[in-house]
Amino acid sequence: MPYEVTMPQLGMVQDTGRIVAWLKHPGDPVKAGDALFEVETDKATMEVEAQADGFLSNVTAGEGDEVPIGTVIARITDSGGEDAPQNRPDAASVPSPATAQDDLPEGNAVAMPQLGMTQDTGLLLSWRKAPGDPVAASDILFEVETDKSTMEVEAGHDGYLAATLALAGEDVPVGTPVAVISAAPPTAPVARSRAVAREADAPAGAAPDPGSDDGRAAASPVVPADRPAADAAARSAPVTPGRILASPKARRLALERGLDLKRLVEAGHPQPYSVSDLEALAALPVTAAPAGQGIGRRLCAETATDGFADFAAWAAEAAGLTDAAALLSGFAAASLGGPAYVAVEQFGHSRCFAADPLLSASTVTDAAPQLRVRDLRGLRVSEVHMGPEEVPVLTLSNSGAGLSVTLECGPDQLSPGDALTFLVNFAGRLEHPLRHLL
Repeated sequence: MPYEVTMPQLGMVQDTGRIVAWLKHPGDPVKAGDALFEVETDKATMEVEAQADGFLSNVTAGEGDEVPIGTVIARITDSGGEDAPQNRPDAASVPSPATAQDDLPEGNAVAMPQLGMTQDTGLLLSWRKAPGDPVAASDILFEVETDKSTMEVEAGHDGYLAATLALAGEDVPVGTPVAVISAAPPTAPVARSRAVAREADAPAGAAPDPGSDDGRAAASPVVPADRPAADAAARSAPVTPGRILASPKARRLALERGLDLKRLVEAGHPQPYSVSDLEALAALPVTAAPAGQGIGRRLCAETATDGFADFAAWAAEAAGLTDAAALLSGFAAASLGGPAYVAVEQFGHSRCFAADPLLSASTVTDAAPQLRVRDLRGLRVSEVHMGPEEVPVLTLSNSGAGLSVTLECGPDQLSPGDALTFLVNFAGRLEHPLRHLL
């Protein structure tokens, strides 16, 4: 399957990159990690590596070209032949993000950054500034989440936040403008969803798809009158079912304090969540456990050594299995006795895997999990007792040179014998991972 090579974003305020030199030529074989080309921005020059094995083809930008970030400039294919010809990007023909729509205020555009070479979109978690607010170049403007990380994005320009072009909870393609920063205070600051922006760019007469975000979009921009109204608009954004929007610090502190952010969702507290929302979470009344879960099972095991860390390093180097969370999900599935949907929660991030004992077969899915693994290694948590949840929960934490593994579940989820067998198998795999391969 062909892999697209795009112009990366090496800085938060970078709009384009200049190709200094190609280090591979069309038809050359390449391996993941090989340096493909050198790119220069206003602050640095660096080599960009290939992210897949294959042959370099369809090179559409030459040395000295200024290329907008996110633009496809080459492909890595399974064979050395050229695929369908690609048009060479013309930087001069790319419309200015800040002026692509006539009704937007004039100013500097802030685009969705590319935080990884394989990233196509970013999930906008929350806005730290409201339309009309003054901003400095170093101020945090918004938080963005990709499939690998969550980070804060700076404004990059001094001025005023004249427009926001996406709501919290929306996925935005890399390189797409999400804000406009003007030099003067805006007379009518704008707050839009991505759906409105796509509708504005659609061909005249095109009807929006009723099943898409466009069909649910407002027909005109929202102009917040004040800061509280802007905050309310940002916190009423659509949320993907099953996904909880929260800042990395809020997630970390919730884990350390034994707080479940899902309780805020159930209580109707608007997302995204920040550290200040943890006080509201801690103040929520304790509800009675569902029928059949009044007395939960809690089993603990400890390993003498942490064999998983060395195994994960070996799997990444020898087999290219670089996702430790996927490995954990595979261990859990094998300990259960077969494929299962396993959610793995790590620092500031949670993903659900269609987990398979064959580790290379585990893939990310949107399905509801049958088991949850909380990886608290590296956090200052020594003991966990949170009670049974909607699915069995395995919690990992450090214990001396080894690991502590806690299984919590309801009596209707696992029988005593099954719970004990499951925990023993999982802890054994963490201590001696090679048994998983036998």
